[in-house]
Amino acid sequence: MAAVTHHPFLSSKLRLTTKPNPSRIGPTAVRMSLQETAPSLAVVGVTGAVGQEFLSVLSDRDFPFRSIKMLASKRSSGKQLTFQGRDYTVEELTADSFDGVDIALFSAGGSISKEFGPVAVERGTIVVDNSSAFRMEEKVPLVIPEVNPEAMDGIKLGTGKGALIANPNCSTIICLMAATPLHRRAKVQRMVVSTYQAASGAGAAAMEELELQTREVLEGKSPTCQIFKQQYAFNLFSHDAPVLSNGYNEEEMKLVKETRKIWNDKNVKVTATCIRVPVMRAHAESVNLQFENPLDEDTARNILKNAPGVVVIDDRASNLFPTPLEVSNKDDVAVGRIRRDVSQEGNHGLEIFVCGDQIRKGAALNAVQIAEMLL
Repeated sequence: MAAVTHHPFLSSKLRLTTKPNPSRIGPTAVRMSLQETAPSLAVVGVTGAVGQEFLSVLSDRDFPFRSIKMLASKRSSGKQLTFQGRDYTVEELTADSFDGVDIALFSAGGSISKEFGPVAVERGTIVVDNSSAFRMEEKVPLVIPEVNPEAMDGIKLGTGKGALIANPNCSTIICLMAATPLHRRAKVQRMVVSTYQAASGAGAAAMEELELQTREVLEGKSPTCQIFKQQYAFNLFSHDAPVLSNGYNEEEMKLVKETRKIWNDKNVKVTATCIRVPVMRAHAESVNLQFENPLDEDTARNILKNAPGVVVIDDRASNLFPTPLEVSNKDDVAVGRIRRDVSQEGNHGLEIFVCGDQIRKGAALNAVQIAEMLL
């Protein structure tokens, strides 16, 4: 579980002190989120970048809870957190941590999820897991609330029955937020995705290394390469996920497999190339779509303008389109460069460019939205 750093590109809320919403602060301010009849929560991996963003999103959205446990590794136990004006001590994650916990948000890596996720479910906890541990298990729903909420049918709070729900990979979430509304209208037959992924996807330590490398290179020094095997500053390279026997890396195959599961379509053709770029926070993706039914760019633009969680930035005259900086610390996924694919006949192909905050919608926000659907 990565330690939180005081990095300028991390949200101001992404600290070991998470402050309440300023609009609610006052001499007699009462947080509506703390309610005796609300579910009890646990945040696993609370001192990591996504764990801290969990707290930020819970606070921003006034998620109701009667109690909250801050859980992390033994190394982080004993640290103090302030959340919504109350002090909490980070506890070491153990099998007993989930007694009396209704909902647990996990972001502590696949091995921790595999060990403790089933334990939590046995104790009656509904687990929303941000790792890849359970995503492709047939009986575990893989959910983007704006895309396939029906996958969670049958999972309910208050029954005493635990369950696992998987949060998709950040690249998949950002891509499908934009592609799904178009898929519903014209049915995607083939999707080609090229990603431009920020340091945030590899955690706070990777963001710290990119900043350090940038300083080192500008000062004429050799760059420190501890998180990545090569220079990241002023460079880009194929995503650092392991390369499989088919030549694709694991990140690329996640996009392929997760799209098919979320869309419940084993026949949709998906291919991806994932690249790590020297951006601090928020991923960008170029998405080429081939449709079964015709869809012109104006109709597509209108569909996207009305899609939940999506904002269109598509000003050709001023050459203004989505950028990672614009979407950093934002909930919405931005879409632009909406244009007909001139390599395809008629209106059966579109090109779009998508940007989304990997820590926010690509991880923490999506998980909290899943939890909100349980309320």
